[in-house]
Amino acid sequence: MHLSEKTLSRNIIYEGKVFTIALDSVELEDGSTANRELVLHPGGAGILPVDSDGNVMLVRQFRAGAGCVLTEICAGKLEKGEDPESCAVRELSEELGLEAGRVISLGFMEATPAYDSERTYIYLALELKQVQRHPDEGEFIDIVKIPYEKALNLVHDGTLTDGKTQLALLKAERVLRGKA
Repeated sequence: MHLSEKTLSRNIIYEGKVFTIALDSVELEDGSTANRELVLHPGGAGILPVDSDGNVMLVRQFRAGAGCVLTEICAGKLEKGEDPESCAVRELSEELGLEAGRVISLGFMEATPAYDSERTYIYLALELKQVQRHPDEGEFIDIVKIPYEKALNLVHDGTLTDGKTQLALLKAERVLRGKA
């Protein structure tokens, strides 16, 4: 079939807490074979909270893959069988100590689909209420509260480099401006 591949075999190289690494042998549409190195990930969800004054709450934390501190929307890995919106709402409470009266789906993204199966679902949180914050053990984060417009400018000037955060801020614009 055109633009498809058939998996012939899968060899699990590594199974970790966050992801699994596999080496697949695949048959291409012309009948030839190739190998695919894959990161298998259960997916995640992130949420952009915007308060009644037009401020967003982001988190700053060290990210080992980037080797530096990044400013991001709060997000987390989907637990087995967990609904993406439930995951996003859980992360909002854990990391920021917030509950949302309204949660709006902004879709999902596949950041590196050539070798990584992770799909990140993105939400907008409105009508916020403060609750008790309870970050995961070993999770060290700072909370950053900034006006939405300033955060959007930080996407455009290259300061905010995290993909899910950029996408959340850009996609939220239509909803926040009443065009969605």
